[in-house]
Amino acid sequence: MALKTAMALVAGILLAGCASRYTPTPLAANFPTTKQAKLQAAHHWGVISDNISRRVALELRKSPPRPVYIAEPKDPSPFQRALAAQLTTSLVNDGYVVSRNAAGSLKVELDVQTLTFSADRPQYRYYGEKTVLAGGIVVLSALDAGFAFNAGTALAAVDGHQWLNSQFAPGETPKTEIIVTVSVSDQYRYLARNTSAYYVADTDRVLYGIIDPQPEEPKITRTFQVRGDI
Repeated sequence: MALKTAMALVAGILLAGCASRYTPTPLAANFPTTKQAKLQAAHHWGVISDNISRRVALELRKSPPRPVYIAEPKDPSPFQRALAAQLTTSLVNDGYVVSRNAAGSLKVELDVQTLTFSADRPQYRYYGEKTVLAGGIVVLSALDAGFAFNAGTALAAVDGHQWLNSQFAPGETPKTEIIVTVSVSDQYRYLARNTSAYYVADTDRVLYGIIDPQPEEPKITRTFQVRGDI
């Protein structure tokens, strides 16, 4: 055992020594694991709107009271229309004066940038297997980690497995993402600004203003045989 450990240590040192100290470009590396919410229902739009409303209200308290005006973009997508309407409702219900015109008001702008990445991006999630051992011990195992707890019944094993995976959105990692930027400003300066990113279900792209081109129909070529004199 000690010999195997020593050999592994020597091999690691040799591999480290073989790594180049100088490269023409930076080496590609992964970021630390993070999570990004996936929008899958109109209720999620309301959650975004509530978060925006709280941030806007927090910044408005730092300045003398003034009406606010929600500036909608030209030809808004269904998502942008809903976001502006829900934000207006939240601010009105919180006691703020929301003006119907921009004169004399702080302007709240909602900018939504849509992004399309390559398809079939990997989804790194927990793919554990559940096993019930003697005495009601539930083991949830993965490639690089194991979890064990006293559950008592096989039903708890199922619940534990679902609990570990329920935090992940179903399906593959979407190729569609949006960046939502909220700005509060007057004619001279920005008073507040916040940016957030979200995944979007690829089947809902049209709700965010993304119109995919229709596939071209194949051209049909016909050949006619001419008989007789011309």
